[in-house]
Amino acid sequence: MAKSMLRTRKGTASRTAARARRHLRVRKKISGTPERPRLVVTRSSKHIVAQVVDDTRGHTLVSASSMDSSVRAGDKTKTERSREVGELLAQRAKDAGISAVVFDRGGYKYHGRVAALADSARAGGLEF
Repeated sequence: MAKSMLRTRKGTASRTAARARRHLRVRKKISGTPERPRLVVTRSSKHIVAQVVDDTRGHTLVSASSMDSSVRAGDKTKTERSREVGELLAQRAKDAGISAVVFDRGGYKYHGRVAALADSARAGGLEF
């Protein structure tokens, strides 16, 4: 990215650009392989999405989202939904024969919804 794209008019970095820089910094060190794919977390203000990706082929192997009908139903907090997404992802990964992953927090703090998803995926049987 060009420097001009990372700055707003007044010269301060925007939140989105700052997160993108953090994610690039993490991605320099982390890569998913067929034996140990990468678990990517993407968070928005309402939803959370988790994918298990093989970076050598560029394919998503398994995914789960708070927009899935099984997770979306009911009156739950965003953190509770994140826990359910982690459990659902762990179950789908087990069904696909994936037991170990590399965790990519996507430039977000390992806190709140991201940590809840990771902890429930671990409890579901995924090894980080």
